Amino acid sequence: MLKSHYERIANEILMHFRNIRKNATDVYLGDSLEMDKDGNPLTIQETISDSRDLAEDLETKIKWEKVSKIIENMEDEREKEIIILRYGLDNKKPLTQREVAQRLNISRSYVSRIEKKVLNDIKNKVDKN
Repeated sequence: MLKSHYERIANEILMHFRNIRKNATDVYLGDSLEMDKDGNPLTIQETISDSRDLAEDLETKIKWEKVSKIIENMEDEREKEIIILRYGLDNKKPLTQREVAQRLNISRSYVSRIEKKVLNDIKNKVDKN
């Protein structure tokens, strides 16, 4: 009985050391790489750069919200449908001009003209605001 108890303890210790060895290769963002000249640790997280420009991201988001609102409030349903179908809005798959033309039973060139006109209108409205 005593031998069985020691075997269990030995097994637990072995499992503990195996677990430590397995996790020895884990790296965390807060891990220190080196010390700076003032003795402060330099962490991995501090060395990772992010090339995104938050101001630009915010500006893009604001413009997209304006565009969405403009499209949502469009009075001409055909123009609205063409833009939604062409650009895959409302969680739809984007379609080619040819596919939109077939779906709406109009010519591809007519889809192209409407799309160009609507995009120009949207751009003017966004720029004006």
